[in-house]
Formats: sequence, structure tokens, C-alpha cells
Amino acid sequence: MSDSNQVLHPDLSGRVAVVTGGSRGIGKALAIRLAQEGADVVVAAKSEQSTDRLPGSIHETATAIRALGRRALAIPTDVRDEDAIRNMIERTIAEFGRLDILVNNAGAIWTQPILNTPPKRFDLMMGVNTRAAYVACYYSLPHMVKQQWGHVLNMCPRLSTDPSPGKVAYMISKSGMARVAIGLAAEHQHDNIAGNALWPRTIIESQASINWKMSDRSQWRTPEILCDASLAIFAQEPRTSTGHQWIDEDALRELAGITNFDRYWCEGKAPANPVYIDKW
Repeated sequence: MSDSNQVLHPDLSGRVAVVTGGSRGIGKALAIRLAQEGADVVVAAKSEQSTDRLPGSIHETATAIRALGRRALAIPTDVRDEDAIRNMIERTIAEFGRLDILVNNAGAIWTQPILNTPPKRFDLMMGVNTRAAYVACYYSLPHMVKQQWGHVLNMCPRLSTDPSPGKVAYMISKSGMARVAIGLAAEHQHDNIAGNALWPRTIIESQASINWKMSDRSQWRTPEILCDASLAIFAQEPRTSTGHQWIDEDALRELAGITNFDRYWCEGKAPANPVYIDKW
């Protein structure tokens, strides 16, 4: 496949996926896309009701999945709570009997200098980002080991020694997610379980980019580029494609042969001066 508008469509029939932060934005888009490819999906997030400030809910996502003919579980989950994560995984197994794909997408963001980031805010990001990804892996891995197949995908930037001024606390918490992914990959490749990280090259249209006023919509891509990149990753046999810290463009280029990304821009064309965040 070369420079086409086609992406890999892995047959996920019979597979079960858990997506944290699945009530809106990237998580919602990916949960629905997984269902389109045949997976049953567990939607795990805090939002049970849509609001003006935070539109979208786990139940709306689950309804969209069921409309595609797939099974869905909407499980209220505060990912800072270990018991909530354990309960969510246990309910997944009780309902579907297996767990094949875990997407650690839930995230907390705060892009301010150290002096504007109190310890309480730091703790929140560590809890929602690094710790939640670790705990979700802890409770998911035994089921993947048992079946000798699994994909874990953490939505986080690749590890870097760049200083990231104004984002120090945030990058500490997201870097922890990358360490979880590559560490899991090394520990479980022999179990045919993949651990990978994925991050966009550009700002993605989401509630975070809207609320934080990250540039403007002309600089954003749609969540579909991350969905396509994720599905390209899930199309691989786990043991053969693991331990990577992917940027969405690189994953699509290397795994699907796609080199033209123009269709992903929110306004249909690339801006004159794109804002790239792959080196945050």
C-alpha cells in the first residue's frame, strides 16, 4: 500500500478492547473505530452525563458502539482509584470472557511552569497518567498472558531529555506512561503481548485542545489520524511489533505505507505554519 487513502482494517472480530477516557474526544473516536473493526468495547471514564463544559459520556459512546452491532460496556471509572480499575477489568472478564486490547487514553493536562503548578496538581497528573496506566496494566496482563495475545497502547509522547519548560510536571507524568509501555514490552514479548506508546505529531481536536486554547482549529488534525495509527498497530501480531514509541505519522508510514496526511486536517488542508508537538 502506498500513499493511499486506505488504512489497515484488522479483523478484530472476537476481540475485546478497553478504552479509558472513552467518553469524548480521542478515546470516544477510537472506541467507536474499534467497534467498526469488529471488537466489543468497554468504555471506561468518569463522565456519566454530558455537560456543556464536558460534552460526551460513557453511555453515549456505548450507544454508538451498539448501533454498529457490537457489544459495549459503559463502566464509570475514576482511574485514580485502584479498586475502580480492578472492578472495571473484572467486569470486562465477567461479561466478555477475555481482554485483548488495553488503551490507556485517560489523561490529565496542566501546562504551566513549576511555580504555577502546586503539588496537588502534580499529584493529579501522576495519578491519572502514570499510575493509572500502570494499575490498568497490572490488572489486565494476567488475562493477556493466559491467552498469549494482547496489545497495550499508552497515549503518551516518546521519552526525551528535552527540558519542556512550562510543561515539566505534565511531561514527568506522561514520560512515566512511556516507561510502562516499553518496560511491559520487554517483560512480555515472549507472551505475545505488545506494549507501545503513541502520540500525535500535531495538535488533535479534543476537549483539551479546545479548553486550553491550543492554537486554533486550522492547526488541528482530527482524532481519525490517531485512530488509523492505532488500528495499524493492532493489525500487527503483538510479538512482532512491540516496544515502539510511535508518532502517528511514523506508525502510518511504516506499518500502513501511508505518506499523505492532508485528509486529517480539520479544515481540509495543511496550515502554512503547522504546530508540531511531537517533541514536547
